[in-house]
Amino acid sequence: MLSQAIVEFGSPLKAIETPTPTPQGTEVLIKTGNAGVCHSDVHIHDGYFDLGGGNKLPMGNLKLPHTLGHEIEGEVVAIGPDAKGVKVGQHYAVFPWIGCGECAACLRNEENLCLRPRNLGCSANVPGGYATHVLVRDPKYLIDYGNTPPALAAAYMCSGLTAFGAMKKVGKLGEGDEVVVLGCGGVGMMGIQFAKSIFGKGPIAADIDDGRLEAAKKAGAKATYNSKDPAAAKKLLADTGGAFAVVDFVGSEASFAFANAAVRKGGRIIIVGLFGGAMSMPLPLFPLRALSIIGSYVGSLPEAQEMMTIVRAGKVDPIPYATRPLAQAGQTLSDLREGKITGRVVLTP
Repeated sequence: MLSQAIVEFGSPLKAIETPTPTPQGTEVLIKTGNAGVCHSDVHIHDGYFDLGGGNKLPMGNLKLPHTLGHEIEGEVVAIGPDAKGVKVGQHYAVFPWIGCGECAACLRNEENLCLRPRNLGCSANVPGGYATHVLVRDPKYLIDYGNTPPALAAAYMCSGLTAFGAMKKVGKLGEGDEVVVLGCGGVGMMGIQFAKSIFGKGPIAADIDDGRLEAAKKAGAKATYNSKDPAAAKKLLADTGGAFAVVDFVGSEASFAFANAAVRKGGRIIIVGLFGGAMSMPLPLFPLRALSIIGSYVGSLPEAQEMMTIVRAGKVDPIPYATRPLAQAGQTLSDLREGKITGRVVLTP
């Protein structure tokens, strides 16, 4: 099998060849058809997450070379002797957020929150989809995507699921409650679609790029604000009385500041993005504002299945996407790092 792998953090990816694995037990071997490129891949490639103040969370647990890629779609080409309910030749999207299967989180069907994760493309010694083949632990992680374009089916396994899981944390909206999608890249665009489906109305969109805001409006956002404008948060507050929920798909110091200024009393900020930085707030303001700050990390396997039921039924519009050959994985990471991509780029091994 061929892969585009990290051989040194921050250095160009390298094409490597390794033995194609033979599935054992309940394992399933997938021939990769599509592998989405996610912003978290950029952080893993860099070798750290930015914690602000010059502090970094290093990816020291990853042994190199490491193959990125957790948004995967492909064809079953081999199955282990104990794999049930799956046949060679079938095509699936792959749920990548696999846990140990034994801890309390896994037993609650929240494998994405496992402390001993085996996430495809993200965890140590677990290669991902920037390759011609990928090994999946059990058929239960293979999800039927119906007539969805295969490239989009791959992207739904992270950008879609991340957006869906975050929107589920908003809760039930009351009359007049508004949701803000902050950051209209690939995941934020998914957030707009799922907000429309879940809440029955378009959200407000905010971003620093007018082109993305225009795309967000075309996708169904009811109003847009350029968060680079120093007066934008005050204007949103004046126009709406404040958002009930701001879903921050950026996760930077600037985006949190905007969210904090735009959310109303009793509201919530849901932080999804991993851009980096730090925040500081006086503790009395949390109870005085009745403010909730929630972290959202992708989604569970049941949420992935619920999301794909909505997708298969055609209840969400597709986001913009483009495909590139696997050899352009490194260039795609650079383009994403520099903010040159709207929607999603999917590699086609």
